[in-house]
Amino acid sequence: MSSDSTHQSPKPRVAVVFGGRSSEHTISVLTAGAVLRAIDRERYDVLPIGITTDGRWALTADDPERMAITGRELPTVAGIAEPGGGSVLLPVDPAAREVVLAEPGSVPKDLGDVDVVFPVLHGPYGEDGTLQGMLELSGVPYVGAGVLASAVGMDKEYMKRIFHSFGLPVGPYTVIRPREWDTDPAAARKKIVDFAGDHGWPVFVKPARAGSSMGITKVDDLAGLDDAIAEARAHDPKIIVESLLRGREIECGVLEFEDGPRASVPAEIPPVSDHDFYDFEAKYLDSAEGIVPAPLTPEQTDRVRELAVLAYEAVSCEGLVRADFFLTEDGEFVINEINTLPGFTPISMYPRMWQASGVDYPELIDRLIQAALRRSTGLR
Repeated sequence: MSSDSTHQSPKPRVAVVFGGRSSEHTISVLTAGAVLRAIDRERYDVLPIGITTDGRWALTADDPERMAITGRELPTVAGIAEPGGGSVLLPVDPAAREVVLAEPGSVPKDLGDVDVVFPVLHGPYGEDGTLQGMLELSGVPYVGAGVLASAVGMDKEYMKRIFHSFGLPVGPYTVIRPREWDTDPAAARKKIVDFAGDHGWPVFVKPARAGSSMGITKVDDLAGLDDAIAEARAHDPKIIVESLLRGREIECGVLEFEDGPRASVPAEIPPVSDHDFYDFEAKYLDSAEGIVPAPLTPEQTDRVRELAVLAYEAVSCEGLVRADFFLTEDGEFVINEINTLPGFTPISMYPRMWQASGVDYPELIDRLIQAALRRSTGLR
């Protein structure tokens, strides 16, 4: 660590928590590296805490350079964890803020108080409300959405149901729940085939609760369906099947300011060469470039920003959201999904959109931390 673990600083202490047990572990490490690189060390003390793929909370090196992609090799918490195999323990008493390092054969070491947690965990066991619930019980302020909004933002089915109830336009979809597949896979498969018959091939088969385009397959016909289902279920036993929406992919960021949420300028994800869609490799390994700001008319820009804030409010979000849309061939915006903890890697769209909106990376991090400190703990 770069600072004395027992030092109590007058500056707010931010625990950046990253990694985790989900398939997005490495993306979380990339995001943490970017956050650690950008956070204002004159204003905040920082405590980096990584969660390994088996769930151990570890004290890690405060070294953003070791959290970057090397060639096509992605970083992991295990590669940057401090030696000794100790486990970091957060407080369980809302009246306490001390973080402790428990190492085998040693007296637990006090790492000092934490004023706010900045979770940059993507996917289940971090972005889905589980970590948020633990922090609520501990009474520790944290950046981003609360328990309900995090859970809804992770589950594409219920996200779409809430969007629909608030009047946001959503595309056609169907869901296969775990019990449906386990008890009668033939009937579940027929449900998807009937859906494709109604809305046309290709369809996208996705894990219902995952991100970073993990486990998604574009299926052009019946022959590829079983493999696509197996791939999606490897990430989540519940899957969602969506029809192809022909049009442009538009994204918009929402950020919490003192007077409420505001939308950034939108961005466009252009069609990517050598990829069927904007998949994991296009996002993180082949550096597919988005267009910021998106080439839209003023009326289209106003509309998508309005819809992005409405999506944020519909799910009761806090802090930040990236809202993803399709601008269809008939000129209408259809919301695809929101991400309550979008990537903060150097090539991620969320910080790029805010950079183009006049909020640079350090200010973006500062605003998120300050928003978390303003909110009191308790049910959100």
